Amino acid sequence: MNTTYFMSLKKITALLAVCACAIPPCVFAQWKPAGEKLKTIWADKVDPANPLPEYPRPLMQRAQWQNLNGLWDYAITAENAPRPATFDGQILVPFAVESALSGVMKPLGKDQALWYQRVFSIPQEWSEQDVLLNFGAVDWRADVFVNGVKVGEHTGGYAPFSLNITKALKPEENTLVVRVWDGTDTSLKPRGKQVLKPKGIYYTAVSGIWQTVWLEPVPSTHLTRVKTTPNLDAGRFEVEVQSNAPADRFRVLVFENEKQIAQGEALCGARAFVEVVDPKLWSPDSPFLYDLKVELIKDGAPVDSVESYAAMRKISISKPTKHKYARLQLNNQNIYHMGPLDQGYWPDGLYTAPTEEALLFDIEKTKELGFNMIRKHVKVEPARWYYHCDRLGMLVWQDMPHTLHHELTPWVEDSYVEVEGIAPPEMEADYRKEWKEIIDALYSHPCIVMWVPFNENWGQFKTKEIAQWTKSYDPTRPVNPASGGNYFLCGDILDIHSYPAPRIKVLNSSVVNAIGEYGGIGLVVRGHIWDGDMKNWGYVQFKNSDEATAEYEKFSNMLADMTQYGI
Repeated sequence: MNTTYFMSLKKITALLAVCACAIPPCVFAQWKPAGEKLKTIWADKVDPANPLPEYPRPLMQRAQWQNLNGLWDYAITAENAPRPATFDGQILVPFAVESALSGVMKPLGKDQALWYQRVFSIPQEWSEQDVLLNFGAVDWRADVFVNGVKVGEHTGGYAPFSLNITKALKPEENTLVVRVWDGTDTSLKPRGKQVLKPKGIYYTAVSGIWQTVWLEPVPSTHLTRVKTTPNLDAGRFEVEVQSNAPADRFRVLVFENEKQIAQGEALCGARAFVEVVDPKLWSPDSPFLYDLKVELIKDGAPVDSVESYAAMRKISISKPTKHKYARLQLNNQNIYHMGPLDQGYWPDGLYTAPTEEALLFDIEKTKELGFNMIRKHVKVEPARWYYHCDRLGMLVWQDMPHTLHHELTPWVEDSYVEVEGIAPPEMEADYRKEWKEIIDALYSHPCIVMWVPFNENWGQFKTKEIAQWTKSYDPTRPVNPASGGNYFLCGDILDIHSYPAPRIKVLNSSVVNAIGEYGGIGLVVRGHIWDGDMKNWGYVQFKNSDEATAEYEKFSNMLADMTQYGI
């Protein structure tokens, strides 16, 4: 990426974050994590004056922005209560109210509402522009008010959303209020592994704001999305844009190490085809990224521009033959995917990493251990997590964090018994809406190499239809219809779950065969568990690292033997 650009962006970030807070230093001294037992090594590095100050949307960057992370007032009321006149205290945004790093660590019941409030000011130089209020993610339903005016709402806990708040703004101080409802496992809303009473493999609920909140000034006609598709076989990038109002054209500039190497234009609503001569390919061994600049043109002149990036890479599947199984391919070459089931939970921040260093650590450590893939399990990460996977060369299987509704579908994973439930209409509508929003948000990240609509039988419904919709909506990536779930003859992957040892239960020579989960090797490390009297979770338990390592090596050798059967 452009080093000069990022250096200037860091300076802007630091300046605007400080300007945005406007809270006396004595207030920061009062904040501390709730619960000393739930702390990572990064907890003490959290700055309550400026938590997570990094630019939150690397795929569509603007130079001017204002970070609203920090200490907000909060209150928990009855679900239908009016906006509270007084608040319960302060919460550190963007950490969920149930987390230690929020400073609150309280549950939110299904009959309650969580309220946030803070004051902000708009820089004078933004006065002639529109102002967007951006949320990385709020779980689950958010109603947003500026100066008492409702400026918008959003449902779904995993996708970003933006609101144009220009008409509600005042010249000086503005009051922002967010009201949140979250039913967690008392509802059929998409929620991944969140439960109100965590145990075993089900974890603490995450309610409210859990990703960065920020403001940005934009022209009255501006870009709202940049969608980039690499076409390796044609040697080009195919770029589409969306804008909030009609424009004429858009222009795409491609840079390699700060030198412009290509350019393309198209009418708004069409694709720009940008040819790249002798392209550098992206892979785990060489994760090269091209810088992009995208300009929106109206009446012959640029009215808006954003910085982005892209990678030239192709995800495909080899065709099976009489003597060869189908294989996953990267850049037309077979590639073996190996990596952890990454659930993205932090002891102190829950869904939210304490710092950028912490967020990056997991990816770097995974690659250092020799893995080339991460399955992001029934969770969606902040955009910066995918950015780091993009630049470090980490393949990602992306799950949909759907509802944990076991009663909907009996589990018969060991054969092709096409069994599934009938989802209530509201559950199906919530699922479809959020799955589309997640794909839209993540589409242009080169690290994403597979979509996983269902995990096991969790709320599994209309499997063939959902798999086909996913494939038609994004034909550039394989679809894993139900990882370890009730198997249907659809999609691109047959994905087996086998604990503790990996084993082949069913096999289909027409698709890629994978073992999507196995292991669960448990090793208690004293001083690193919540309750020393409790049995540490795991499918198998070991007393020391030598025993655990030996078991892991045994399982790895079993996997290696299975490659002859296409696993």
